[in-house]
Amino acid sequence: MSETPQRPNPRHVVDPRTLEMLVCPLTKTRLILSSDGTELISLAARLAFPIKLGVPMLSLDEGREIEPEELDRLARRLMR
Repeated sequence: MSETPQRPNPRHVVDPRTLEMLVCPLTKTRLILSSDGTELISLAARLAFPIKLGVPMLSLDEGREIEPEELDRLARRLMR
């Protein structure tokens, strides 16, 4: 039996225009949406902030540190 991928509830998706206005709470630099849409990433701070039910959690307590390898992958993705 194959599982059908569940689409997120439209009410829990962050509007791209809203994302353009958000900045990192530490560095005040632009944030990047992760490829799976579950985090906002600050390359300058090397932090990833989760998006829970469509709400970006931009508290420094919520951010997770990004490993150097992951940071390199993200930087290469942006250069494409």
